Amino acid sequence: MSDIIQLLPDSVANQIAAGEVIQRPASVVKELVENSIDSGADKVEVFIKEAGRTLIQISDNGSGMSETDARLSFERHATSKIRNINDLFIIRTMGFRGEALASIAAIAQVEMKTKKDNQETGTFIEISDSIVHKQEPCSCSKGTQISVKNLFFNVPARRKFLKSNNTEFRNIMVEFQRIALCRPEVEMTLFHNDTEILHLPKSNLKQRIVNLIGKAINQSLVAIKTETLLGNIYGFVGKPEYARRTSSEQYFFVNGRYMRHPYFYKSVMGCYDKLIQSGFFPGYFIYFDIDPAKIDVNIHPTKTEIKFEDENSINQILIASVREALGKFNIVPSIDFDVLQKVDIPMFTKNTQVKFPKIDVNQDYNPFNKEEKTRTFEKQNVKGWENLYEGFENEKQETPVQSKMNIDIDEKVIEYEEYANVFQLKNKYILCQVKSGLMIIDQKRAFERIVYERLINSLQAHSGTIQQKLYPEMIEFSPEDCLVMDELISVFRGLGFDIHSFGKNTYIINGTPSFTEINEWKEVIESSVEHYKNLKNENENIVFENLASSIAKSTANCFNSKLIPLEMNSIINNLFQCKVPNYTPNGKIIISILNEDEIEKKFK
Repeated sequence: MSDIIQLLPDSVANQIAAGEVIQRPASVVKELVENSIDSGADKVEVFIKEAGRTLIQISDNGSGMSETDARLSFERHATSKIRNINDLFIIRTMGFRGEALASIAAIAQVEMKTKKDNQETGTFIEISDSIVHKQEPCSCSKGTQISVKNLFFNVPARRKFLKSNNTEFRNIMVEFQRIALCRPEVEMTLFHNDTEILHLPKSNLKQRIVNLIGKAINQSLVAIKTETLLGNIYGFVGKPEYARRTSSEQYFFVNGRYMRHPYFYKSVMGCYDKLIQSGFFPGYFIYFDIDPAKIDVNIHPTKTEIKFEDENSINQILIASVREALGKFNIVPSIDFDVLQKVDIPMFTKNTQVKFPKIDVNQDYNPFNKEEKTRTFEKQNVKGWENLYEGFENEKQETPVQSKMNIDIDEKVIEYEEYANVFQLKNKYILCQVKSGLMIIDQKRAFERIVYERLINSLQAHSGTIQQKLYPEMIEFSPEDCLVMDELISVFRGLGFDIHSFGKNTYIINGTPSFTEINEWKEVIESSVEHYKNLKNENENIVFENLASSIAKSTANCFNSKLIPLEMNSIINNLFQCKVPNYTPNGKIIISILNEDEIEKKFK
């Protein structure tokens, strides 16, 4: 029997490695920009075409490579950052695995120009499918320029599973932002289809955050800084009043590297407990400076999951730092010097005569004197006041029973009388007497179902009715969320929003859907954007349904208020005109019937 185990060819092994390291165009951007940062570059430019499908080009002014290093950099496990096993435990650089360029060259057509500062000419290399097609001297400036063309050209199955251009470019933006927030000392620029999307000049950390996220965030940032023997924690947390419906402004970094950490996330959110409403997210940009020997960054191919040696202690320091920052903000009042026009502060000298303040006291006042001393108004000032209450008694006695309707719920026929026997409990539930007993309706969930079905009807008919706002409202997003808004803006218009881009990551709301009167449309839009980002399925109908459900739920969150009988009956009528009156779009129960037998058991 012949042997069946054999070594894989390098090209196949590289494609397998590419499956772990290079998952989408954003992965290429991440790996190449990290290499540029590690080369000492203080200027990095990223050029993207068709969301990275046809071109990803990274240019930097870093140290560059010699001819030998340039060729060797495309070999697997080739790296300039590790010499022995101990180096794995003191890593401070970003790209250290030695698989990125080899993996990219295995599934794309790559061209590289690179030159060291002390060289007269640079090196040009052309490689694709792990095969070097050309290597020759070239004329170029100091640094490195890498062009990655036709990603996954030789792996059609992988290319087929790429998402839409908007989604893929949004992922590129996410990776670009994460690196930019770590390196404010590096000038970074991002182009897409020959249009400049972001230009971030060298700056301090706070200014980099403002340049990236938007000017509106500047007033919401509170600095944190804690130095301990275990490590240092610094950065900024957002004031509670600026919490938003979107979580796009939440970042953890360790030793200049972005990381995800559910344990630390839960701790930070716990610091905001009872300071922000449910469903809102505070912004934070928190940086950890830890001894590299006490963390492990090599537990995941994307290096976004970090393991800490003393996680619990670091967590306690984090909680103390965030609470201290929020405590200072809440306790110490801020002074707006623009408001204080004039402050009279008396000046005292040695010769200034101090006078005691005078207090007027009624010496004749007797607290035990029961004589009526209150001033009475002249009768002519309140003449005719009793006419204000005319007709109130008659109005109470003339509450009509307008109509009767039969409702079919779970094969039970319920008869209830409109405007009669309808009550509200704690601004949350509508109670109505029906033939079989007592019907209880969750008013918020009922409103959610009503709004959802109206939104679906508007989307299908492309005819949402718009109610123009008296004062247009501005809403600002992060660059990442702006890409989401650009995808959704036609959907919002179909729902009845008059909304347009206003430039510089800002949108203007001129009108809103007319089927409901709420004031928190800004929060509804933010919540919808956040929900859309988390959708995995790109089927158009499913996306629309999920978006309509998100908007309906966000709108209903504002619907805990006192209702008059007319409003309660309107909700009941509209609910039972819905196709599915019993459940919310997410499957939660809206209506519960308490029959007579159940009521009688309560009193036995």
